[in-house]
Amino acid sequence: MAREEFTPGDAVEWSSHGSTARGEVREKITHDTEAAGRTVRASAEEPQYRVRSAKSGRDAVHRPQALRRRRS
Repeated sequence: MAREEFTPGDAVEWSSHGSTARGEVREKITHDTEAAGRTVRASAEEPQYRVRSAKSGRDAVHRPQALRRRRS
């Protein structure tokens, strides 16, 4: 199965502590870096995404398989 691609500005949701969090993709990460308060291990073949929570305004980093595109 092909991995879904996201672009900055995409509305997404993800599971967080037993509920569903919603937010927006801010950045596609394709190299090892520091983001959202932690070390992120990523590459072009295994990207991760920095997302901003609509509720808290805080950033988090997730693998693409953890994110679902929100339908309006």
